[in-house]
Amino acid sequence: MRACLLFLILGVALVLQATVFDFVSILGVKPDLVLLVVIFYGFIHGQREGAYLGFLGGLMTDFLTGHYIGLNALSKMAAGYLAGMGQTKLYKENIFIATIVSLAGTVVGQTIYYLLLLVTGIKVSLYNGFFHVILPVALYNGLLTPLLYGRFYRSSTRGLLKMPEV
Repeated sequence: MRACLLFLILGVALVLQATVFDFVSILGVKPDLVLLVVIFYGFIHGQREGAYLGFLGGLMTDFLTGHYIGLNALSKMAAGYLAGMGQTKLYKENIFIATIVSLAGTVVGQTIYYLLLLVTGIKVSLYNGFFHVILPVALYNGLLTPLLYGRFYRSSTRGLLKMPEV
């Protein structure tokens, strides 16, 4: 049940990102909702879970866009893993800390994506990539975090996304 719900959440995030947020982009930049879900999940449930969901969400994104299959999967997997490093060290209930984690996770995930583009031979200006895409996307994700994180956290600790007891 939880796996199906996570898949559905990623699908809705992907559809919203590809449709609705095209109309509410700020200066041509839209949030990376899939990455935001991955960061939230990794932060709450840990490195392994964040990496798994990041890989799945990244593959879904790659298949939807049809370009460079695997780049989003690797970058979102890394971001989910890194966000999960804060699971035991940071106060997950605090929206301010969650916002900092989502800002940092977005910067890391987007930077890894751009570095992977460079490795594949695609020339991208690091200056333009960083200041015109990576930072604006991170700020957009950071602005959305206070609106979305509380509900996601409650569902992950007391609701349908709660990990089963072992």
